[in-house]
Amino acid sequence: MTRPITSIDDLRALVERRVPRMFYQFCESGSWTESTFRANQNDLTAIRLRQRVARDITDRSLETTMIGEKVSMPVAIAPTGLAGMLYADGEILGAKAAAKAHIPFTLPTMSICSIEDVAAHSAVPFWFQLYVMRDKTYVRSLIGRAKAAGCSALIVTLDLQVVGQRHKDIINGLSAPPRLTLPSLVSMATKPRWCLHMLQTRRRNFGNIIGHVKGVDDIQSIPAWIAEQFDPALSWDDIKWIRDQWAGKLILKGILDPEDAELATQTGADAVIVSNHGGRQLDGALSAISALPDVARTVGARMEVFLDGGIRSGQDVIKAVASGAKAVFIGRSWLYGLGADGERGVTTALNIIRKELDLTMAFCGLRHIEDVDQRILAAPHLHQRSDMRILAMIT
Repeated sequence: MTRPITSIDDLRALVERRVPRMFYQFCESGSWTESTFRANQNDLTAIRLRQRVARDITDRSLETTMIGEKVSMPVAIAPTGLAGMLYADGEILGAKAAAKAHIPFTLPTMSICSIEDVAAHSAVPFWFQLYVMRDKTYVRSLIGRAKAAGCSALIVTLDLQVVGQRHKDIINGLSAPPRLTLPSLVSMATKPRWCLHMLQTRRRNFGNIIGHVKGVDDIQSIPAWIAEQFDPALSWDDIKWIRDQWAGKLILKGILDPEDAELATQTGADAVIVSNHGGRQLDGALSAISALPDVARTVGARMEVFLDGGIRSGQDVIKAVASGAKAVFIGRSWLYGLGADGERGVTTALNIIRKELDLTMAFCGLRHIEDVDQRILAAPHLHQRSDMRILAMIT
């Protein structure tokens, strides 16, 4: 008898069994010692909630808005590279599941399915995530393609000027499509379900790059191009330049420090995402939930503040909202669902999060997600910097 899927971790376990090692570990890893990767989840788990009783919790609603768009719950699918290597046509399937769930889907620059692929299969507008490359002609082209596809928001990632070292990716020789080495062939041979689906699609490479960059026409030419494109000279002036190119909603991703959040308000952006790139950049950085309260206090009255990092349950969602986030982005949680069972798996992941969020809100004595705030937290976050200063003073 098949064991029922009751949690996001159940989906993670399925992905580990069904997806080749290099792609599973690409999803399930961080940089260097992976301390920040672990802290994203552990610090959320450490937060305690106040349970309330004898309160009217009928007619509950999780509906809210994100940058003016109505959403069925305060959750969006984060931009995650290589989703189409966890499951064939993965970004298309993720966009479909998100549309049915009435939440935003974000397509990354480093996706397997192209902007045009997803637009052709999506019934509603999606969001697009932009890496600021040295090749500004290419950047301008990406923005134009996002406009043509009807994308309703642009997310600019700020924390990838240089790439953090991820030991597992180096050991596994990560690539898309996978290099045909003996270890990768053995890994793929043990995943017949994955192989069958991948053989049925033509999308097995970086769809937003190949054929869209001069001189980059095949997999062999991609690594050298990517290696020289991430721009260590990225500045706030570049964000203002992007703002001039893009008239729609603009979100800046990768904010951890209140000073950077303040600078973000001067660019004309509509929102920021508190994020440490899933623990895949600076190992030893603050967890996303630890950084959130200070950023929310600094700019939350002037722009929407979202959180990305460590969300594995509906309880994590409500803890983030109570700590100052308007909504959250989920990365690994939706990828686990995708790798486990394609579009149905993503829907399963979203349903798990929705049910846990709804029940937790009820246990906290509330009926509407927009009523959630720090009052539902059982104790101050000792990992917040302001609270740590108070703790230091009294000890």
